[in-house]
Amino acid sequence: MRLMDKIREENEKGYGVHMPHVYMGDPNIEFTEKIVKTMANNGGDILEVGIPFSDPVADGPTFQEVCQRALENGTTPHDCLDLIKRLRVKGFETPIVLTTYFNIPFNMGLKNFLKNISEAGVQGIIIPNLPLEEADLLLDATRNYEINVILQVAPTTTDARLKKIVDVATGFIYAINVEGVTGARNSIEKPTLDLIKRVKSFSDLPVLAGFGVSEARHAQILSKCGANGVIAGSVYANIYQKYSEPVNSLDSIAEKVKEIKSGCLL
Repeated sequence: MRLMDKIREENEKGYGVHMPHVYMGDPNIEFTEKIVKTMANNGGDILEVGIPFSDPVADGPTFQEVCQRALENGTTPHDCLDLIKRLRVKGFETPIVLTTYFNIPFNMGLKNFLKNISEAGVQGIIIPNLPLEEADLLLDATRNYEINVILQVAPTTTDARLKKIVDVATGFIYAINVEGVTGARNSIEKPTLDLIKRVKSFSDLPVLAGFGVSEARHAQILSKCGANGVIAGSVYANIYQKYSEPVNSLDSIAEKVKEIKSGCLL
C-alpha cells in the first residue's frame, strides 16, 4: 500500500497514523523481525526501519548506542534488505519507510541501492544527512520506482526554504519536533505546533511529527494541531534495552505502541 493511501485511510477513520521507528540488528536481526511484527500488529500503521550507521548525526544517545551495538553484531545493509524481503515474502503488508545515511546508498551506488530497496518492498526513504540542495539526484532516480522521498523540516526552517522542500517532497513531510536530535522528551514545544501549521499553509501533503514523541498525550497534542500522524522511536529502544533478553520486552512494546496510537485522534 502506498504511504499516502495508508495515511488517508487512517485519517478518514478519525485517526492519525503512528509510525514506530526501529533500527535493524539490535541486538540481532531475528529480534528486529519480531519487534517489527509486534509493532505492526498493535497500532503501527507504517514502520520506519533504519540501517545502522557508524555516525548517525541526527540521532540522540539512545539510537547512537543502538547503531553501535548493531554494527558490533555484524549487521550489514544487505542483512537489513534481506530482512525486509523476508517479511514481504511472509505476507507482511504494512508500508515500510527505510532510514539510512547517504554514505550507504552512495557506496552501494544510488541506482543499485534504489533498485534493491524497491525489490525488497520499501515504500519510502529518509536520508537525514542529505540536504535539499544535494537531493536532486535522489529525487530524479526515485521517479523510476514507487518510492517516496521523505524530507524533513524543523522549527528553524524558514518559510522560503519550507516552500522549496514541500514543492519536491513526496509521501509526507517529516516535521521535526525539536531543535536537536532524536530521543524521548517530556513535552511538545510551541514552535513545533507552529511548524505543523506553517507546513499545512504551503502544502496538502500529510505531515507526520517526530523526535521526542513518547506518550499518548504527545500524540494527542500533535494530532489536535493538525499533524496527520506521529513518529516514535527511542522510546521503544529504551524499553527493550532494559531486558537481559529483549524478546521478553515484546508485550511492553505492544502496550506502548497501542498507547501512542490511542493518542492519535484527529
